[in-house]
Amino acid sequence: MLSRIRIIWALIELGVTIALTIVFMYIFRSKHRTVRRIWAKMQPYLLGYKIVQKGKLSKKANLLLLNHQSMLDIIVIEDLHPGDPCWVAKNEITKIPFYRHIMYPPQMIAIDRSDRRSMVKLVKSAKKRVENGRTIAIFPEGTRSDGKRLLKFQSGAKILAEKLELIVQPAVIVGSREILDSKNFLAKWGEVRIVFLDPVDPKENPNWYEDVKLKMKETLENELANPPRNW
Repeated sequence: MLSRIRIIWALIELGVTIALTIVFMYIFRSKHRTVRRIWAKMQPYLLGYKIVQKGKLSKKANLLLLNHQSMLDIIVIEDLHPGDPCWVAKNEITKIPFYRHIMYPPQMIAIDRSDRRSMVKLVKSAKKRVENGRTIAIFPEGTRSDGKRLLKFQSGAKILAEKLELIVQPAVIVGSREILDSKNFLAKWGEVRIVFLDPVDPKENPNWYEDVKLKMKETLENELANPPRNW
């Protein structure tokens, strides 16, 4: 029962604060990153979770690969990242009334996976963002998992890294689905762990993408063997 009450509160809170964030990003266009950061740093207090970070974000990395299980994954990175991450998202987000504007002031990248030209658009758009000093953040699985395993990696992140010669940093998030599970309509208080792994230069290893997935899989399994508190 408490989990149901918490998820109702979480969805209302996020609906309201995201709407306010959109409004403020349009009012303060040049400060959109500051607006997003303030919003993200409020969420642990409003939703009731704690972030435990292992490893460090690399200043050299300009492509961040993350496993995906909850909307909370995005909030955690928006909270922790010192720069201005640019998210690669499904085109469906741009069709949501009003809330699609979360993509526009910060110039996030939306791709239509049913369109063969989407990869060309992704590479061109990402190139411009990187040239402006931004880090591209992408979920190589392409969709949310149950948090207990990695899904098959799509090819987009690999192509992006190799075409633009980016430095890649993998990261593994554990526990976010337990705290905010919109699919099963449940929410709990707890701890989100994020493990930043060592950066990778794709030019140095032709099998880098497979090796990264293996390392992320091993890290996820190790973290799940000692799960975050208060699940």
